[in-house]
Amino acid sequence: MSVRIDGRTILLEGRCSVEDAETLLLALQEQPDASVSVEKVQKIHMAVLQILLALKPEIMGADASLFLSQNIFRSLIWNSDTGAKSF
Repeated sequence: MSVRIDGRTILLEGRCSVEDAETLLLALQEQPDASVSVEKVQKIHMAVLQILLALKPEIMGADASLFLSQNIFRSLIWNSDTGAKSF
């Protein structure tokens, strides 16, 4: 499982598969003001990304993959209400 909860932060780590989408959704529904850390993401399934795009949680950190940093998470972080920018 690549979704872990640490207090008010939901950590996405390693390879986030389609099975992780439901776990992420439930975690964000239980804690709507939680932040999501993407520092250790290596790959992300589109279903997980869709949860992030739909619910728009605060995104924190840079991820391990340059492609994900530049093409996926940068826009999510820049569009975050709190303005958490790591790039």
